[in-house]
Amino acid sequence: MPLPPHGGSLVDRALSAAEARELGARSREMPRLVLNNREVSDLRMIANGAFSPLTGFMTRPDYEGVVRNAHLSSGLPWTIPVTLSTDRHRADELRDGSEVALFGPDHTLAGSMRLRDRFAYDRELEAREVFRTADRAHPGVANLYSQGEVLLGGEIRAVPYRPASHADLERTPAQTRAVIDEKGWGTVVGFQTRNPIHRAHEYIMKCALELVDGLLVHPLVGETKAGDIDADVRIRCYEALLKDYYPLGRTLLSLFPAFMRYAGPREAIFHALVRKNYGCTHFIVGRDHAGVGTYYGTYDAQLIFHDFTAQELGIQPMFFEHSFWCTKCGAMASTKTCPHAAEHHVALSGTKVREMLAAGQRPPSEFSRAEVADILIVAARKP
Repeated sequence: MPLPPHGGSLVDRALSAAEARELGARSREMPRLVLNNREVSDLRMIANGAFSPLTGFMTRPDYEGVVRNAHLSSGLPWTIPVTLSTDRHRADELRDGSEVALFGPDHTLAGSMRLRDRFAYDRELEAREVFRTADRAHPGVANLYSQGEVLLGGEIRAVPYRPASHADLERTPAQTRAVIDEKGWGTVVGFQTRNPIHRAHEYIMKCALELVDGLLVHPLVGETKAGDIDADVRIRCYEALLKDYYPLGRTLLSLFPAFMRYAGPREAIFHALVRKNYGCTHFIVGRDHAGVGTYYGTYDAQLIFHDFTAQELGIQPMFFEHSFWCTKCGAMASTKTCPHAAEHHVALSGTKVREMLAAGQRPPSEFSRAEVADILIVAARKP
């Protein structure tokens, strides 16, 4: 059986089809708010239990606890604020205890919230504590500063939704846990990615798989920053790689429809806790996990785990250093295991790889599997 979720029980705030229809009828007379893409994503992740123990958008005690101390008011570790914002005028119009209808940017009903709290907050403090920078060039900080000046907190209910594509791969935490239980895996390691998997990723995943029963390949397919490779392209890469190079009975590809924050160390803890809700017992943390640009040190996302006890996290991190193909070793290796100079390591910059793919050239097989490279070449040539 998988480990208990964070907080002990898996939250379920999804409406049934009948309840959703009833909310749709009532919503015509309810106060309403239009959410941004991140807020809609968070609403759905709360509802399906991925963000357990959260039952709604954060009230002030939880928000301040998370920003200042990386813990909820209950004392549980939690590192990323999950908030709903609006402008001050709209906040003043809402009544405490009222049920508010929540709509997506396309004005489709997404759910409702029972308003419990409204409060001003310090954007710069949140930026510096959560993202370790107030630089608005950082995509997470930019999103933060685009929010309204008042946060609203309260329990939510969400309308069921079906992904537009790859619905068979997008499993809720309860569904993922059921598959893990069916496979009889006592230990499961989760791997987070928002990029195609190259040989270094493959190496660390297989090292981890030597020590556990199963591997959950759990790519983030929610909204990411401009320039990241399209989710549909990445999914084809994952499927091709797993089909030919992984033991199918010990691996599970499932999609993680969360919104990417690029919060580096704080997001590494967040990703681990959420994967516990999906049934993982272990979580891979590699080089610059959830980082962007040069805002974080190479291994800051590993060092932050020392700020928490193993008991309070309840999931075991597996740390890996920079991996590469060494021509001298004739194998994949890492800075922990390879004694040879960098001149013997096959390493390519992201810019160089993109240039090669755009020109129809495969990167060296020591860097990327040919099956993955071919998918990326076709995608790179599309206008």
